[in-house]
Amino acid sequence: VGVPFDTGVSYRPGARFGPSHVRESSRLLRPYNPATKAHPFASQQVVDAGDIAANPFDIEEALTMIERGSRALHERAGRLITIGGDHTIALPLLRTMAAKHGPISVVHFDAHLDTWDSYFGADYTHGTPFRRASEEGLIDREGSMHVGIRGPLYSASDLDQDKSLGFEIFSTTEFDSIGIQGAIEKIHARVQNRPMYVSIDIDVLDPSHAPGTGTPEAGGLTSRELLAVIRSFGDMNIVGADVVEVAPAYDWGQITGVAASHVIYDLLSVMAPKG
Repeated sequence: VGVPFDTGVSYRPGARFGPSHVRESSRLLRPYNPATKAHPFASQQVVDAGDIAANPFDIEEALTMIERGSRALHERAGRLITIGGDHTIALPLLRTMAAKHGPISVVHFDAHLDTWDSYFGADYTHGTPFRRASEEGLIDREGSMHVGIRGPLYSASDLDQDKSLGFEIFSTTEFDSIGIQGAIEKIHARVQNRPMYVSIDIDVLDPSHAPGTGTPEAGGLTSRELLAVIRSFGDMNIVGADVVEVAPAYDWGQITGVAASHVIYDLLSVMAPKG
């Protein structure tokens, strides 16, 4: 399902056009995924449920609308993959997931922590969803982590506050040191068999791999690295996922849209029944 909402952005707008752009960029995908040996559309029923409408003038009303829409879908479907939209939408989606599964282990791929307290006095923005989720008891504080964190912060205390909210921080610097296999082992050790929600801000990728996003940061993951990590999730208990912050106005040649569509394709593949 898509959520064409970007009122929560702090820099470049345009992610409200992300769902349509990612769908358009997915046209070259084929039925069989050789990397995971999966037929993601044949071994399970996959439905494009269209878009959830969200008030573009009132963020809190939009969050209510997204939660209501996602809950209605979740009652009919076992799992949801959501195409954003900006990262604000993760909060109502986690409310939906936690209502069914209890506190969720969140594996959050992003250049940014998204656990700041507020922007200009606003509590609900694309930089605050995981702080609000932690405060509301939606996340499992023993099994959640950020992957791909990099770039400047407001202060060193941002890191300490983030840890107090229940996240382990896994930076791109550490990713460089331990490599893809080390990253996979680190994530699996943190999450174990908990219900896991995968939240992917496309800016976790380096701007060379995803220029079409609202808050790009140099030094990110390659698309190959991200896909390799996602493909390791086949034995994990994924209950839902989102891919957000694709802003097509800044894309070129559908580079970002193609990356996002392949991320979703691999998420569908690891969710597919085995055998």
